[in-house]
Amino acid sequence: MQSLLTKAGTWMAQPSAFGFVIIYLVLWISLDRKSFDFHGAIALITLCMTLLIQRSEHRDTQAIQAKLDELLRVQDGARTDLTKIDDQQPEQIEAHRNKARAKDEQKTTSKMKGTK
Repeated sequence: MQSLLTKAGTWMAQPSAFGFVIIYLVLWISLDRKSFDFHGAIALITLCMTLLIQRSEHRDTQAIQAKLDELLRVQDGARTDLTKIDDQQPEQIEAHRNKARAKDEQKTTSKMKGTK
């Protein structure tokens, strides 16, 4: 289910998602023209705006990921396996981040104990 939702979110950022809206509009008008009124138009406009926002967010995220991947590749001592972390599910990424934070806290705590 998680993979399906992630793929759906990625698909919604593609231009083909707007084709879905057009097909939906054509079907709506051809099957039930009377129900397509001002509210229906607003619903479709809202859907299009949602797709535009999703596309913009996806583009920004992909650009940030590309920049971070490049920084990891050129940085000596960096873990290059992190360049593929965006292929994982959001829950897996959060678990990885929590684990890394816990390691950082342990390092900080042990350094503080060592300086006392």
